Amino acid sequence: MSQKTLADGSRADAVAIDAKEQSAASPKRWWILAVVAVAQLMVVLDATIVNIALPSAQTDLGFSNGNRQWIVTAYALAFASLLLLGGRIADLFGRKPAFLVGVVGFAAASALGGAANGFTMLVLARALQGAFGALLAPAALSLLNTTFTDARERARAFSVYGAIAGAGGAVGLLLGGVLTDALDWRWTLYVNVAIAVVAFAGGWILLGNHRDAADAKLDVPGTVLVATGLFALVYGFSNAETHHWSSPLTWGFLIAGGVLLAAFAVWQTRASHPLLPLRILLDRNRAASYLAVLITGAGMFGVFLFLTYYLQLNLGFSPTRTGVAFLPMVGALMVTAQVGTTVLLPRIGPKAVIPLGFAIATAGMAWLTGIGLGSHYVSAVLPQLIVIGVGLGMVMPPAMQLATGGVAAEDAGVASATVNAMQQVGGSIGTALLNTLAASAATDYLSGRDATSKAVQAQATMGSYTTAFWWSAVLFAAGTLIAFLLYRRGVPAQDADAAPVVHM
Repeated sequence: MSQKTLADGSRADAVAIDAKEQSAASPKRWWILAVVAVAQLMVVLDATIVNIALPSAQTDLGFSNGNRQWIVTAYALAFASLLLLGGRIADLFGRKPAFLVGVVGFAAASALGGAANGFTMLVLARALQGAFGALLAPAALSLLNTTFTDARERARAFSVYGAIAGAGGAVGLLLGGVLTDALDWRWTLYVNVAIAVVAFAGGWILLGNHRDAADAKLDVPGTVLVATGLFALVYGFSNAETHHWSSPLTWGFLIAGGVLLAAFAVWQTRASHPLLPLRILLDRNRAASYLAVLITGAGMFGVFLFLTYYLQLNLGFSPTRTGVAFLPMVGALMVTAQVGTTVLLPRIGPKAVIPLGFAIATAGMAWLTGIGLGSHYVSAVLPQLIVIGVGLGMVMPPAMQLATGGVAAEDAGVASATVNAMQQVGGSIGTALLNTLAASAATDYLSGRDATSKAVQAQATMGSYTTAFWWSAVLFAAGTLIAFLLYRRGVPAQDADAAPVVHM
């Protein structure tokens, strides 16, 4: 028998085996989606669930207002700086072990935080949460990318995942309020242990392991450059809240972060086993999607944080009622997530869908600036939240699908990590930028007025809220223009080389 015949026979056998694996895996792919969704919800929740509990935790542990931000920032720093490393580890050593280790580590760090007896222990626990989240999040997203290969099913899976990523912050506010009111602030951390048990059991039973980049090596210089660069960038933006933009702790770290990330980009063109192969970024639709996720993360902060303050301090909502108030936005987001990814994107393409979503979100944010001291939730907040949810549902899930679609199997983890990094860095930028602008607006209003008057203070606070909403609207408007200019016309096609990848 000729070598060609043997080779053809081997290829035929490989195709038959792969088809058999697809057939065997197909009955459980929706269960895999459920497991991945539960794990992702745990990660996304912790970006906001602790926020509502912070006042109670501060009273219990006795830390200062200046230290309070580090409960949030420690998580963001570890998560953002280690995401690309976490994604590459999933590619090199397998997504199942990365997923399971991430789940267990996240649960252990959460239990440590719940049992914290002081500020230092709580900050350490939050940093560990971020580190294990950086391993878990890209593994979870890349599992979807390699499990769902049918275009329609993949769109449906990513609509669910994207809806969780977009609405998880609001769900975190609700759950954080309920747990703080009914039990104790510590349960905003302990709850992750229960969620992790479900995610771990499902992952252990349902997931198979495959090392798509088993022959590659870890890019150590690239890992150091990108981790320190992202750390410096997020740290610099975080310092802007307390040290202002003129402080060396702000601009110095921002410049250092920019230089380190530029050096990382140069190194990736020379490394034999790059941490982030530049081929991932060279696709226009994928690059546009990364920017869309970054802008969405920055702009959404204006909704969650400042509207939470308004509802609790001005309208007198309890933590639980505040969380419930966000649910209409979550519902609208989840509905349009399905429509955007399964109906609109496959028919008219991202150049129409994603800019339209940004435009709708812009209108909703601009409308929200009409709130006042005597406003009511039903007339001045509820309709605007629904409009914002509709817009974001047309942006976040389709962008996540396009950002990870069409990549080679060995790059799925790092492509997924880049999506998460963009969302986290965007949120950090939004935190610093909007907080600084809001504080400046309040200071400007108080200038020349009686700062001791409660009425004047209330108007200054209201001005800070509306300023944050206006700038969120500006961010979404910029997203509209950028998405329209960068996305290609037409319906995106799945890369034929990436389509048959199923390893579950």
